[in-house]
Amino acid sequence: MSYPPDPAAQEPGPVYPDPPYPGTPAPPYPGSAVPAPPYPGSAVPSPPYPGSAVPSPPYPGSAASAPPYPGSAAPPPPYPGSATPPPYPETPAPPSYPGGAPQYPGAGAAPSYPAAPPAYPGATPTYPSGPQPTATAPPYIPPQTPPAAPTPAAPPEAPAPDDLDYRHAGSRIHVAAHQRGADATAIGQLAVQVPGFLVSLAVVASFAVGILGTAIGWLVILAWLASGALVFHRPTELAFARHVMKLRAPLAEERARLEPIWREVTARAGIEAHTYELMVENSTDLNAVAAAGHVVGVTTYALNEIPSSNLAAVLAHELGHHTGGHAWTGLLGYWYSLPGRIAWAFMRGIARIAIRVASVFSLAATGMVYLFIGMFVVGGFLAAWYITVPLVVAPYLLAYVGRQGELRADRQAADLGFAPQLAQVLHHFQAQEDAVKAQAAAQGRQLKEPGGLAKLLTTHPDNYTRLQALEPYLRLGR
Repeated sequence: MSYPPDPAAQEPGPVYPDPPYPGTPAPPYPGSAVPAPPYPGSAVPSPPYPGSAVPSPPYPGSAASAPPYPGSAAPPPPYPGSATPPPYPETPAPPSYPGGAPQYPGAGAAPSYPAAPPAYPGATPTYPSGPQPTATAPPYIPPQTPPAAPTPAAPPEAPAPDDLDYRHAGSRIHVAAHQRGADATAIGQLAVQVPGFLVSLAVVASFAVGILGTAIGWLVILAWLASGALVFHRPTELAFARHVMKLRAPLAEERARLEPIWREVTARAGIEAHTYELMVENSTDLNAVAAAGHVVGVTTYALNEIPSSNLAAVLAHELGHHTGGHAWTGLLGYWYSLPGRIAWAFMRGIARIAIRVASVFSLAATGMVYLFIGMFVVGGFLAAWYITVPLVVAPYLLAYVGRQGELRADRQAADLGFAPQLAQVLHHFQAQEDAVKAQAAAQGRQLKEPGGLAKLLTTHPDNYTRLQALEPYLRLGR
């Protein structure tokens, strides 16, 4: 027979000692004075009940057979009035398990009870009398921080109001005599660029013939002259717009807003909408551009922030640059004057380096460099005044022609019925300028106003001049 397991290691539910094998005497329990009685049902008869003629032997663990408690002087006295203590009137309890609670001194013959096994969950708790196992605290579980609620997405900004009168629904009211032409402003731009073109031709011829020889040099010159036709080659224009002007194709939602407005503008002008290519510039400025021969660009601010009628006025202004020939003549003049500009920039760089090097040595050396440069400029004026003088005056003439081209494009938009909307855009420009000046004044700064010569080099007239030019159309209600 195995000893009962330790109560601290028992699983829930009462566990009792295993009975001895039938016919085999059980060994005595630890701490008992006499052997334990046989298991009920064995060959040894059970003792008679209390009160019978034959007294029953005391049950192991009773007052008669239990050893005194350690430290007590004598066993407890017998039951009063009898020679021998009678058995306990109730059914004797089973012997105590090892480690069970001992009897306290003076408790008499009361039996000792075994330590109670742990109760099942939900049962009435019973408190054991023996040594208690140390309770183990449940593991600490940190409080779980609830996940943060997702930040609600900001509501999409309201699109710019669509207040354009689509009276023509994209159908042209007439067909213009020319889809793209050249007015007086465009012809003036070409005329002013002639001196720059002659200088560029001389530069290209000098390098081509001097380095490659006469035959190949002339082929290079002819190829350069024919390269101006690329201004009207649409793939070349689009590449120029993407890489030089930083324009891009509009997105689907941008095209959905832009194309109906553009069709209305071109319908009023009698122009086929697909004649020109619409492109977009990522910018926070209110602006648009007419580039090359077929490109109309508009900024994302103008596309998304201003009403459709104002956007139509801006597009009509750029269409006026195209139909007047300002865009392609300006680009053509710039292309043919580019070699001369590069040569002039190279000469200026050499002159700056020479002056800086001379200043390291002495003041006299610096003066000699300045004298040499002055003699070269004077000699150029005397030898080819018909080229050098126009080259000096050309920037001012080009700026004047540009200002006239802006006024002509404003009149083109006003003729299409967009004078009030264009005036609103110009008032917006003026309000921006006034806000910048007010902010500078609040910070104690004063913006530097352009001087007389600087004003002559501006390519756009001031806003009040443009508004004054629109007044006849505003009085007519157009």
